[in-house]
Amino acid sequence: MASKQKLHLDGSEFSTLEGFYDHVSLRIIPGAEWGRNLDAFNDILRGGFGTPEEGFILCWDNHEISKRNLGYVETARQLRKRLERCHPSNTASVENYLAEALKNEGPTVFDWLVEIIQRHCPGGNEEADGIELILR
Repeated sequence: MASKQKLHLDGSEFSTLEGFYDHVSLRIIPGAEWGRNLDAFNDILRGGFGTPEEGFILCWDNHEISKRNLGYVETARQLRKRLERCHPSNTASVENYLAEALKNEGPTVFDWLVEIIQRHCPGGNEEADGIELILR
């Protein structure tokens, strides 16, 4: 059996969620159009955007830099943006997440992204997509 293709993210090359999306566009799905949001990133991992059909190994190089840059400050910034556009029925929930982030508690943007990737890895509810994550 042939080994899976390795695709690389480099945490030293972006410092915001928008920068992550730009990086995915350049490194994972060059030339493909996508929604540039968390749901669309999840869709990319399902395939059909030019990623290998049999799945791939996603190597997140310099992930410790991403963990720091996509930490609580970036999380609070993203949650404030989400508050501007969320449905009124979700406002209280987003405000609660924002309050947590401002206290350096709860999941961060980095955690959101890793959780999405891990859904497609062995043991995840979408493991059939054949993704492997290596944080290094």
